[in-house]
Amino acid sequence: MKPRHLLLMIPGCAIAAGSAFAQTFPAKPVRIVVAAGAGGGVDTISRITGQRLAERWNQQVVIENRAGAGGVVGSELVARAAADGYTLLTMSISYAVIPAMHKDLSYDPVRDFAPVGVLVNAPNILVVHPSLPVKSVKELITLARAHPGTLTYASSGNGGAANLALEAFKLATQTDIVHVPYKGTGPGVTDLIAGRISLSCTAVVSAMEYVKRDKLRALATVGARRTQAAPELPTVAEAGVPGYAVDVWYAMFAPAATPKDVLAQLNGEITKLLAVPETRARLAAVGLEPAMEPLDKTNAYVQSEMAKWSKVVKAANIKPE
Repeated sequence: MKPRHLLLMIPGCAIAAGSAFAQTFPAKPVRIVVAAGAGGGVDTISRITGQRLAERWNQQVVIENRAGAGGVVGSELVARAAADGYTLLTMSISYAVIPAMHKDLSYDPVRDFAPVGVLVNAPNILVVHPSLPVKSVKELITLARAHPGTLTYASSGNGGAANLALEAFKLATQTDIVHVPYKGTGPGVTDLIAGRISLSCTAVVSAMEYVKRDKLRALATVGARRTQAAPELPTVAEAGVPGYAVDVWYAMFAPAATPKDVLAQLNGEITKLLAVPETRARLAAVGLEPAMEPLDKTNAYVQSEMAKWSKVVKAANIKPE
């Protein structure tokens, strides 16, 4: 896939000359490498963030899509970039999963990167086909235990959000539900609606459209908190699986040696821009919820996610496709 570039620039904004400005960040265009293709959630939040940063900085922000190997291609590019804050990486939760799935990486996710922030969460919900005789998470668990290896779930492939969420669910509930991977989310949802698949975990905005038309039944949200898009749905933890939480997040990273003051500036400015009501409304329309935290909390969270998914990947024997 050829990299796709987008230049975000606010018309009429000029860069002032002068040594004082040259010493401030950013003094030249910033590149955000998106470790995913165009059109998905990672791409969407990257473009929204890039546009807002361009407005705040009066500076160019270039969005460059580098899809491939579940995020490895884009990550390798940024890991080799100068650690000056001018080349950034946006990536999904797969950042925390890749180390456990790939043993031959040319970079080290811990040593070579510094988190800028977890930009947003993309709430996913647990849905079943209406013909399945369950209306709650507890009933689903009971049915799955009574008929091991009979129920099936769809995902977009190994290491994808649905695969991770439902393998974690199986481990937490000691159930045997058969994984059916698809090439993308769409085909799996199509088969789920048709009744060829029992259940899945998918983005709340698109899923709720099918729920409203009685084509799917929603049981719970898989995240740590209820989602704003469907506040009536309990979390899986609230519905009977204590401790279960799978937040599908999209985050920004910089090369590890990037100056701390630059990381702090990026974190602070993105936190502010994602809090603007207009931006929040734009995110909500596509099912995204701001999740920015200060750098210390971000670092701790990313490390905990890497440890968590390393255990799940090993226990569920998730392999790269």
